[in-house]
Amino acid sequence: MAYNSLRDLDLAGVRWELTDIPITSMRKVEDKAIERPSRPDAAAVIAEMGRVTTSVVPPVAPVQTISVETVRAMASRPSDINALNRMISEFNHPLRGGATNTVLPHVGQGGLLIVTDMPSSDDDATGSILSGAAGELMDKMLAAIGLSRDCVSIVPMIFWRTPGGRTPSRTELDLSRPFVDKVIDIASPRVILTLGTLPAEEIANINIGKSHGVSVTLESGAILVPIYHPNYLMLKPAAKRDVWTALQNVQNILKSAE
Repeated sequence: MAYNSLRDLDLAGVRWELTDIPITSMRKVEDKAIERPSRPDAAAVIAEMGRVTTSVVPPVAPVQTISVETVRAMASRPSDINALNRMISEFNHPLRGGATNTVLPHVGQGGLLIVTDMPSSDDDATGSILSGAAGELMDKMLAAIGLSRDCVSIVPMIFWRTPGGRTPSRTELDLSRPFVDKVIDIASPRVILTLGTLPAEEIANINIGKSHGVSVTLESGAILVPIYHPNYLMLKPAAKRDVWTALQNVQNILKSAE
């Protein structure tokens, strides 16, 4: 790809250091100009730039680590969702400092628990889970089977948005997982509805591409149903038909338990 200006290079992610100091010198050899790098004297450089260059690299702070076993012991203590949410809010997770808000789980009174992947930019800005366009679509999906947010529980696999919305690392997921498991324990759902690839793989080792909508009974007795994330449905509306079939299955399971 050709770049027409330094600005084009800058927009392409190429950074350039520009100064008034020449980086080449010219001399003639047999009437031909040859470009040869020069190495200007350091004192001359400082004098011309009018400043002294110093190192500004800060010392690297030691990384504080905590074991998953310790987090699991912590997460086992709260007896209700309010106490658990306070613990999550205060937990020094690696992602906590870079996120705007901690996106906390919600536990309703019904038998359905929704497990989503991670906070979106809308979630991070508002501090609310499944907000924005994806949340609006999720509300419509729930309404289609006679439910609303008030009567369902919702938990993300991780409670802080990752930089740029990247996939969470193994360590980041592992440090959040005990809290997710505790939410599942407190909610005691009849049905767990996973949204997207990540929760299906993490909770039940399910490949959603091969087993979308296929119900699986977990050791706890809860029935897990994996479906596409609302974000995917907005990109691929044709997939809504498969999701509707899965939601009808969820509705039937919940009614059978009444």
